[in-house]
Amino acid sequence: MLNVGTEFRNGILFVRLRGHLNKDTIYKLNKRVTKVVKNNGIRNIVFNFSNLKSIDVKGINAIFYNYELCRDNEGRSLMCGNNDKIRGKLKRSRLVNYVYETQDELSAMRILNLG
Repeated sequence: MLNVGTEFRNGILFVRLRGHLNKDTIYKLNKRVTKVVKNNGIRNIVFNFSNLKSIDVKGINAIFYNYELCRDNEGRSLMCGNNDKIRGKLKRSRLVNYVYETQDELSAMRILNLG
């Protein structure tokens, strides 16, 4: 199960994920986030993984695809709230080489507003 909460504030789309982001649930991310980013030219996105319990390769690929969309819109993607289990998978996938990791949403907002 995956719950996807979104909030658009100060030109940044905040995406709060709760549950499991995997091959069976990425359709929810695609419907609530990817489609919005594509159709509205969203430049900046912050993924909050604080309440994410697990992520698989399909979920990581979905996050990377949203990164590419923002990059193509001349924006940035950040992630925050990574617990040790999620952080380990993200590091092994090399997603952290593309999507900047920060402590929390406030720090992400500061980074995006300064850059």
